[in-house]
Amino acid sequence: MRPDGPTMAAPEESVRRRKTGYSHPEPESPPAPGRDPAVSPAHLHAGTFWLTRIVLLKALAFVYFVAFLVAFHQNKQLIGDRGLLPCRVLLKNFRQYFQDKTSWEVFSYMPTILWLTDWSDTNSTLDSLALLGLGISSFVLITGCANMLLMAALWGLYMSLVNGRVWKSRWESQLLETGFLGIFLCPLWTLSRLPQHTPTSRIVLWGFRWLIFRIMFGAGLIKIRGDRCWRDLTCMDFHYETQPVPNPVAYYLHHSPWWFHRFETLSTHFIELLVPFFLFLGRRACIIHGALQILFQAILIVSGNLSFLNWLTMVPSLACFDDATLGFLFPSGPGSLKDRVLQMQREIGGARPKPRFGSVVRRAANVSLGILLAWLSVPVVLNLLSSIQVMNTHFNSLHIVNTYGAFGSITKERTEVILQGTASPNASAPDAVWEDYEFKCKPGDPSRRPCLISPYHYRLDWLMWFATFQTYEHNDWILHLAGKLLASDAEALSLLAHNPFASRPPPSWGRGAMGFPSHGESPSQSLWWGGCPPSWRPQATFL
Repeated sequence: MRPDGPTMAAPEESVRRRKTGYSHPEPESPPAPGRDPAVSPAHLHAGTFWLTRIVLLKALAFVYFVAFLVAFHQNKQLIGDRGLLPCRVLLKNFRQYFQDKTSWEVFSYMPTILWLTDWSDTNSTLDSLALLGLGISSFVLITGCANMLLMAALWGLYMSLVNGRVWKSRWESQLLETGFLGIFLCPLWTLSRLPQHTPTSRIVLWGFRWLIFRIMFGAGLIKIRGDRCWRDLTCMDFHYETQPVPNPVAYYLHHSPWWFHRFETLSTHFIELLVPFFLFLGRRACIIHGALQILFQAILIVSGNLSFLNWLTMVPSLACFDDATLGFLFPSGPGSLKDRVLQMQREIGGARPKPRFGSVVRRAANVSLGILLAWLSVPVVLNLLSSIQVMNTHFNSLHIVNTYGAFGSITKERTEVILQGTASPNASAPDAVWEDYEFKCKPGDPSRRPCLISPYHYRLDWLMWFATFQTYEHNDWILHLAGKLLASDAEALSLLAHNPFASRPPPSWGRGAMGFPSHGESPSQSLWWGGCPPSWRPQATFL
């Protein structure tokens, strides 16, 4: 006989609650003696992403700020009215090539605000775009709040600058894709760090996670399919010496023991080929993925000057963390962001409010975003699966979903192009004295310490590294640079660290010379670079 009474009512009620998936919140335990409940630390619950959005927006705004700062300092000299390759020349050539197309078709091929501006004063236009980007990114970075209009403005401004020049780097397409996702993190109008009616969309978070998956897995595949040294684990024997712009730490890492280089290469394969799949293995594995990727990028930042690329790659990794994970970054206390998020989590656990019209529209926009990303990912996935994988390519003019990869091949010997000038009237005379122009960051003077500038970036120094893989016929900008140096052009010289003819008349002749510097077999306190002595092998002479 089953006894009836209150002793059995509680278990039956508990069973019913478990079956329906609902239970009343348990009463809070009394505070410890001597502790004020108002100042007790708040413990955030997993599964919400209010604080994650703030961290993502601040991180993205920081990268935008650096990108616009680089543009403001260097665009006039590179693509301005009297730059190496003026943007108005690019736009005119582009319009002439598509002369049978309508203005809208031309704009869709190369979307940039520069089409709508006065080309007679591009310097002012370029400065205005960069300054506006600096202002908006500074606001988001300081406040941690933004709306879709501000983030769309940042994306459009930077796209206009990127499409206004011939040189496009991998990190620029990556920033545009990351920035496009950042638009959908925010409410349409509201400028609030915690917009109550606009929770962070899971579709957008998975868009960020899909981005970091493609970045890392694509980089891993291009290595395995590329240079043999990645398969025999010897690539790191050469990487630190031959990377585009080494820093002081790279000098010492180059001299690490052979077993350490093998460990580095194996770790790279593990991070790029295996860890990305942690994203799909649940919350804890996803958090581990985010932590490992951020640590990996931090190591790359310490070991080389790769512009803001590694800083930018950290941004989508932040989408792996929820509020419970990132709570330690925010202060506690009544009225704090963490306390407000905890209250919102409690409200979400209760009755759900009636959906607002704006929330419904935004949800529809997010679903449309998910469909768009899935559709644009088809050629990207096919490229990843292809044995002839192409890296760092975009399949649409908006740079929304791109392919990525890095260092698929490693050069085994460093080559440097050194620009020189002489005041001698006869360049062929044996007594002609050739003097070097020093760049701000790329290797030159063997006794000069390598620079440390990340996340900032000297674009001309980077271009000089790429120029070593081709002849000057493939890089007509270097001829323009040589001509400007012969004329002592102030704008061009501002891109350099040292002009040997600063207090003298311009050189009579100039030339490009090739050298083969190396870090030597052991560290030296007097010379950072050994190898080829300063008597560089001349490659071309310019009048």
